[in-house]
Amino acid sequence: MSFTWRYVVRPDGAFCRIGNLDGSLDNVGDEELARLHPVRDEDKQPARPCSRCDGDVLLHWHGPLMTGEWMELCPACDAHRPAARAFIHWYRDADRDPKKLPSLFEDWETETMHAQGWARTPQPDAPPSPPAPLSLVPRGQG
Repeated sequence: MSFTWRYVVRPDGAFCRIGNLDGSLDNVGDEELARLHPVRDEDKQPARPCSRCDGDVLLHWHGPLMTGEWMELCPACDAHRPAARAFIHWYRDADRDPKKLPSLFEDWETETMHAQGWARTPQPDAPPSPPAPLSLVPRGQG
């Protein structure tokens, strides 16, 4: 079983990510995926101050499942962290490239969770393919 994320980026920079179990969404185009996951009122994040400096945050996000952690992207508090800084630049860029979001988000998530004492476990390698079947022929006929 494999698991990856698919990201939907809207023109205003808002985005969501959808679990892609065993590649079930691999053949779904970005526009169709956006239609399947429209913006709902409950998706809108209320403005909230940074828990560290009371300044404005660009994004707040629940940490990975079962961690109970809360992640904030604050330009004032996080500009010194490489992954956060790159994500801040992308987030503020009017010409943001949606294709860069997955790696920027995941790097920021990893960096943020590491700062809170968590480490990402390596993904297991794909199981090896079974060996090709042998073609057996009687001795002297091959």
